[in-house]
Amino acid sequence: MFLAIDTVFDQCSVAIVSQDLQVISDHTETGKRDQTQQILPMIDSALQQAGIKLADITALIFNRGPGPFSGIRINTAVIQGLSVAHNIPCVGVSSLAAIAQATFDKQGVQQVYAALDARMKQVYFGEYQLAQMQGTPDVQVMTQVEGSEERLVDYEQSTDKALPIAGNGATLLHAVEDRPLFAEIIPDAVSLAKLGIAQYLVSGGVSADQALPVYLRNNAWKTLKEQGKA
Repeated sequence: MFLAIDTVFDQCSVAIVSQDLQVISDHTETGKRDQTQQILPMIDSALQQAGIKLADITALIFNRGPGPFSGIRINTAVIQGLSVAHNIPCVGVSSLAAIAQATFDKQGVQQVYAALDARMKQVYFGEYQLAQMQGTPDVQVMTQVEGSEERLVDYEQSTDKALPIAGNGATLLHAVEDRPLFAEIIPDAVSLAKLGIAQYLVSGGVSADQALPVYLRNNAWKTLKEQGKA
């Protein structure tokens, strides 16, 4: 069994999923105001619903970012704490990959740009396509396109390819040939779990001290003026 959590997308989402991607428990509470109070009781409830203990969990899957700093910090701290206390490996999953996975799950889109509003007139951006999950021939997950990278791009930047764009940053970019936009797509812990399980089957997990967030922006505390932006 795998436990996945997300507090990055302005929500608390917890799921327990088996290695063959059967969803055992899944619950999401929208809003970010009470995330620190909600997440641990939600994990306890998910374990009870599944009829298991943390000792039965193979790996802890979490949203490593990029995204809002507070949500990433909550996510990471909870996973690190559980990992240390119960000696369970961790698997960090990209928030952009999660957007791509949710787009495939909900819309059937097999290649997509994922775009998450980074504020400060920028968007977190990446390109993903469908690939077969190792060890499970009938399961496919969204993976980062080879040679591409997750990065920050400016508002109104044009995309290189005529691909759909998903995520709340979709409308902030200039899509080639007016391709479909899926700005309403919000991944949950199940989307994270699918990606995390696929990653775990390929490369395993890491210890708590290696379960690190990915921000893509290291000076977000600065004002636009201090960053040299208008």
